Formats: sequence, structure tokens, C-alpha cells
Amino acid sequence: MSVTPTRGGLQEIRTVSFPSVVELNVGGVFYTTSLSTLTKEPTSLLGQMFTGKGSKTVMRDSKGKFFIDRDGVIFRYILDYLRNLKVILPENFHERDRLKQEAEYFHLPAMVASIASLPPAPSHSHRMSVPLNPAVTPHSVGPPGYITVSYRGTFAFGRDGLADVKFRKLTRILVCGKVGLCREVFGETLNESRDPDRCNNDRYTARFFLKHNFLEQAFDNLNEASFRCVAAAGSGTACGGPGEPLKPGMDSEENRWNHYNEFVFVRP
Repeated sequence: MSVTPTRGGLQEIRTVSFPSVVELNVGGVFYTTSLSTLTKEPTSLLGQMFTGKGSKTVMRDSKGKFFIDRDGVIFRYILDYLRNLKVILPENFHERDRLKQEAEYFHLPAMVASIASLPPAPSHSHRMSVPLNPAVTPHSVGPPGYITVSYRGTFAFGRDGLADVKFRKLTRILVCGKVGLCREVFGETLNESRDPDRCNNDRYTARFFLKHNFLEQAFDNLNEASFRCVAAAGSGTACGGPGEPLKPGMDSEENRWNHYNEFVFVRP
């Protein structure tokens, strides 16, 4: 095996024996899949990368996962296609053009053709006319209700001579509200693993969280479903005295400052 160091802690792998179970880091989103799935389409970019037959080299991140610098959220549909050799998208999926672009990048022409043959997605252009003030909204798209999005994180203040400041670090984005509304808005990005009762759409839950840590993506999902933010609250705390042991992955400045933020969205 030949390993070439690159920038950012990544390692370029030129010759490698790939394991039967492969751990991936795709744009910061982690996946675990089988080598047979990744190589199911031998002429695809993934097939070439994970057989060592193509010119595209494979890199590993600092934790040893194979790194692919692409859209990590969209990549789940690439994997689903390789597992089933057909395209199945959720009803509220609004990123077909981006998925088609990723399928083209990974050299999956059959997937590109399948995406192009799908019936057109429902138009959401009428949502652009929804006023920002929900009190004067004449009508809404979908049933009314509230969804609360919250997160707890840490942040570090800039210091002299520090060029790359970690302003905000989220551990998890929490979602509270009626189950049916949460599923409609967040679709496949909603993680229900902590919620044992998944059958009743009319009940309320505070146990959902998102599979990603991109707050702006959650806000985009809510905006597309005609929800508007009507309230927000936040708090910051200083903690961690001198000599207190640091948590793994934190620096001393980041460990001192924690914050909690909550946003309330409504669709009248």
C-alpha cells in the first residue's frame, strides 16, 4: 500500500486492499456500506475507486474512513440506487437537479435516465407569495401547526493571530411537534430511532432529531413547507474552570462557552 499525505489531515491511498464493510465520510456525513454495493456498477466512479482500476485515487480522513468530497446528504440516494438499482425518492424531495448532478458525477447513466423519467415534482412557486407575517396569511400549504427546532452547541471567540475560528459547533438538532408535520417537513433527514411509537401521525413528540447538523438546511426545509419563524430564544453559559479536563475534540476556549438556541415555526 502506498500512502501520500495531503492537506487537511487526509491521506491519499494509491494501492489498497478494501475491506468487505466500508466506512465512508462523504462531505462530513458518515456511511457504512458493503464493498459489493460500492462496486455493483463496475464502470461507475465508485466502482473504479473501490476496485483500484480507475485513475481516481481514494483518500482517508484522520479517523481512517474513506473520504469523498461530495454532498453527504444527497449521497444516501446514490447508495440506495446501488443497493436496489432503481430510484425511489420521498414525496417531498425537492433536489432532483442536484441528485441528477451527483449521479452524473459518479458515472451512473442509468440512474440519470431514471431521474429524468420521473414525473415532475409538484410546483412550489406559489409558496413564494406567502407573507412573512403569518397573521395575515390567507391560506397555507398543508395542515396548520407548530414545529420547534433547537440545538445545543459550543463556540469559541476569535483570538489574536487565529485565522480559522470555529464559531459554532452543533452536537445535534432537535425537532419537536406533531409527528405528521415533522415527517412532512424533514422527510428522510428525520431520525426517529429514539421514538418507539412510530405509527400515529397525530401525536406529539419531543424525541426526534435530524440526521445532519446543518441548521440552515433545516430552515430551508421549513421555508419550503410554508412555515415561518415566529419566536426564538437563546442562552449562553461560561463554564469550565482552570485545570478542568477537556472533552475530546475541544480546545480550552471552546470548552468555556456553551449555548442553547430554540426556534418556533408556525404554518397557520
